[in-house]
Amino acid sequence: MLGEVRLPTLGVNIDHIATIRQARRTVEPDPVAAAVLAELGGADGITVHLREDRRHIQQRDVQLLRQTVRTHLNLEMAATDEMVAIALDIKPDYVTLVPEKREEVTTEGGLDIVGQLERMNEVVDKLQSADIPVSLFIDADRAQIEASVKTKAQFIELHTGRYAEAHNEANRQQELTVLSQGAEQAIASGLRVNAGHGLTYWNVYAVACISGMEELNIGHTIVSRAALVGLERAVREMKQAIRGEL
Repeated sequence: MLGEVRLPTLGVNIDHIATIRQARRTVEPDPVAAAVLAELGGADGITVHLREDRRHIQQRDVQLLRQTVRTHLNLEMAATDEMVAIALDIKPDYVTLVPEKREEVTTEGGLDIVGQLERMNEVVDKLQSADIPVSLFIDADRAQIEASVKTKAQFIELHTGRYAEAHNEANRQQELTVLSQGAEQAIASGLRVNAGHGLTYWNVYAVACISGMEELNIGHTIVSRAALVGLERAVREMKQAIRGEL
């Protein structure tokens, strides 16, 4: 029953507002203005990915967002020394460590915590020692979740790309089961659980209903809809979709 489910909050990723701006190397649309509109539409948080190649969000954007966001600011970033230094300076409300390749169009898969546990331990410790909670963007894989626990990160964010890209209902249900089992394992191990990547108005509700899910980070589908109906309305409609009302 819906009344028995505590649905997650919505973090709106505004990267692609900056993508439009950077297409012309101009000053509009402004990600800071977009964050204000997203919050007016009901966003519970604002997410931005400061990439090493600065293809969309710029460091100045993050600095201004830190001063203006009224909900919470989630900074997605690679686990590099440069990005750690920026995060320690700006102090977002939390950081999500993500894999990053310069040639990729968007983030492809989750972090390999198992294969770089020492480095992840170091980065998580630096950030959380500065009172910046860390989330690790990972696949819902048992070994990756176990390794995430070892880093002492407070959160994981489950990569929902395989679920979102499933070609038929059977595969979609299979991937949903993987996500549900991953969330259950993580929560039992003391981790808090978010999710994101590829979620849309049409597939989000099932993920929102996963027990213990705290926040969904969603960007592309909201910005795409906003191009047609406006950002406030697009965010309000995503909140409705999370509640199963669309």
